[in-house]
Amino acid sequence: MTADTCTIRSLRARAVEVPMPRPLLTGGGQVSIAPLVLLDLETHQGITGRSYIFGYTPVTLKPLVALLNELEKLILNQPVSPLTLAEQLQGRFRLLGTQGLVGMAMAGVDVAAWDILAKAAELPLVRLLGGQERPIPAYNSCGLGISTTEHLLAEARDLVASGFGAVKVRLGYPDSAADVAAVRAVRQAVGDEVLIMSDYNQSLSVPEAQQRAQRLDAEGLYWIEEPTRAEDYAGHAQIRTTARTPIQIGENCWGPHDMAKALAAGACDFFMSDVIKIGGVTGWLRAIALAEPVGLPISSHLYPELSAHLLAVTPTAHWLEYMDWANAILDQPLRIQDGQAVIPTTPGNGLSWNERAVEQYLRR
Repeated sequence: MTADTCTIRSLRARAVEVPMPRPLLTGGGQVSIAPLVLLDLETHQGITGRSYIFGYTPVTLKPLVALLNELEKLILNQPVSPLTLAEQLQGRFRLLGTQGLVGMAMAGVDVAAWDILAKAAELPLVRLLGGQERPIPAYNSCGLGISTTEHLLAEARDLVASGFGAVKVRLGYPDSAADVAAVRAVRQAVGDEVLIMSDYNQSLSVPEAQQRAQRLDAEGLYWIEEPTRAEDYAGHAQIRTTARTPIQIGENCWGPHDMAKALAAGACDFFMSDVIKIGGVTGWLRAIALAEPVGLPISSHLYPELSAHLLAVTPTAHWLEYMDWANAILDQPLRIQDGQAVIPTTPGNGLSWNERAVEQYLRR
């Protein structure tokens, strides 16, 4: 069977609420459940493409499923051509816009369509895209929310015990002294050889971010992520002028057009791409075309199973953010070896569902 013979028979969307092994308190609030929408894009030829969407809050699950059910009507019997499908759906939603939940639903379809193409070609996604399986450096982002010093010490030791050489700590404590204390606790736990990234989750004003970044410059952080509102590219550029620590943004950019605006503003030293918010595999490929000419390092946000394939074809690939939030409903979670993601060699993107777990966590 070849990819050009595949046509869409159905789109199935299911919502699950998966308890997180390590609940997080961040500058943006408490996260204890992973609200996921699972997509199965089925073809008349018997191939099923899969993807999932992280909904951030359970409130999004019902509308995301409803959107996907409506999208199904627009793509039934269409050829599995991700670029054509993307153009078709963008045209349908041009007046409304293709950000927010609409954009996430469209990206979920895009990822599943690319999965079908890879399976039809009997290739892992990375090889379909012209790359090759290789180890992808990963940092452990499964914990280190805002917490007590004692908890940070214990959790940081746990996160590096399996061989990770980098971790991420969430900041946004009541004052900069507490931020510094949290970073020092993590450093005490992991030692000098482990890299420490930090994330403010958009919790500061620009002046406060500048003040805190200056306090943190002496702590050896690898980056400071989203210190102020994600869409405030000018504000991030201003913070960057006074901070010696690199500034990381990008996970909340809606597609390559937002990314281009961020780069034009000089908003960041590093860029973090979210495969769903950036527009699926199609959006990712367009985004890395913006990064390569200017040598901008690209890391991933969420979706480690998909991001490993995509970082392997990214010329300026940087770090994979590893989170285990979807592991419970996956038949074969992404494998990490010596702090690096191991890309599976099976055809497709590697996603398959543990149906017993899906049934357990299904939101009805």
